[in-house]
Amino acid sequence: MNLFLEAFAWMLAPAQWTGNYALPKLLGEHLTLTAISVVIAAAIAVPLGWLIGHTGKGREIAVAVSGAARAIPAFGLMILLVLLLGVLRVPQAAVTTFVLLAIPSLLAGAYTGLEAIDRRVIDSAKAMGMTGWQIFWKVEVPLGLPLLVGGIRSALLQVIATVTIAAYVGLGGLGYPIIQGIPLQRFDQVLAGAILVATLALIVDLLLAAAQHLAVPRGLRTGGRPSRRRSRSLTPAAEPSTTEPSTTDPSAAESGPTSVVTQPATCLLYTSPSPRDLSTS
Repeated sequence: MNLFLEAFAWMLAPAQWTGNYALPKLLGEHLTLTAISVVIAAAIAVPLGWLIGHTGKGREIAVAVSGAARAIPAFGLMILLVLLLGVLRVPQAAVTTFVLLAIPSLLAGAYTGLEAIDRRVIDSAKAMGMTGWQIFWKVEVPLGLPLLVGGIRSALLQVIATVTIAAYVGLGGLGYPIIQGIPLQRFDQVLAGAILVATLALIVDLLLAAAQHLAVPRGLRTGGRPSRRRSRSLTPAAEPSTTEPSTTDPSAAESGPTSVVTQPATCLLYTSPSPRDLSTS
């Protein structure tokens, strides 16, 4: 408990809000690296995922590439790219690492969103005379948008958590207190940096969860449940009673309540005479 109090005390100290490594500046660097990486990854993965989902071709290759990209260690890849590109291109190496980390989630969200659409909906759009582009933009993209937003949500959370290692190569971000505090054994500073990163990830997750809910078409949010007023109107009304009180027994009427006897309905069937019967008559 004392360590948590010391971490919050470190965050609220005036020295952490001024200077080159002030927390607002570190937060801005963290968000900038995250935004640039996710935007570049989306520009690559979303059109490719839509193409796969619309045509149904190349899904196996996309799944294999996504799985392989998820297995790459981000820290090792960033160090490797820094060594290959040189110390003068450290930002490019870091952004390339984060882009490769974000592509699998965006690619999966893009093509699964289109694959999950019922084919009968596409056939109905074709029957209405829509062209291929109209079906894609007016039917497939709106219906596949919730899963795409889910992919963006997953990619953002992964990149936000991984951008902390950018401080290791001097790019700042909220990982700077963690990277700096570990060799100095300033565990309050390390915990404060971890709390800041986790808080940022939770806020972004809540915002994108609300965006994912709003991305669902309005007709699909209700789930097709009828309203209460409509359900009441559909309730069958009580049929009027066809029973009549019996008046055959006067003693029963005097002794107590009137007894009810159901009168069965009779049906008269008229059959037209045949020509043979008419001739004999």
